[in-house]
Amino acid sequence: MKNRKLILLAAVLVTGISWFLFRPERAFINERVNESFPAEATAATATGPMKLSEGTFHSVSHETKGTASIYRLADGSTVLRFAGFETSNGPDVQVYLGKAPDASDNDTVTKAGFFHVGALKGNVGDQNYTLPADLDLSQYRSVTIWCRRFGVNFGTAPLG
Repeated sequence: MKNRKLILLAAVLVTGISWFLFRPERAFINERVNESFPAEATAATATGPMKLSEGTFHSVSHETKGTASIYRLADGSTVLRFAGFETSNGPDVQVYLGKAPDASDNDTVTKAGFFHVGALKGNVGDQNYTLPADLDLSQYRSVTIWCRRFGVNFGTAPLG
């Protein structure tokens, strides 16, 4: 009887830890975001937003689509914008600016180097990410959706 209780306790612990690490419910639940373009960028000024680069996402490990654009706003700030964006959900999904011109695997992202923009706000929808003022954008030539927990490139948008 005591062995049975220990086995049951171990099974509950393993199940709980596995759920925490893998978050299987995220495979079925979309996190939708619908952010509009920054308000200060749409104001009528002589120096409106200027698109610096843009690319279309392609799938790598998970189906990913939409566009990634980098804009310099009238106030001098820089924003990374996703439009028509959609990818799989998962645990600890992040947005990276990559130094490689494109990435069709995992190693290219990690070996070429990247800048960590932040956590993905949602796996579906339009969203904005403010970039640091001192970030040298000439070093970064792609945007990658990356699962930190498993070291997996969901999809990449080469910027041009």
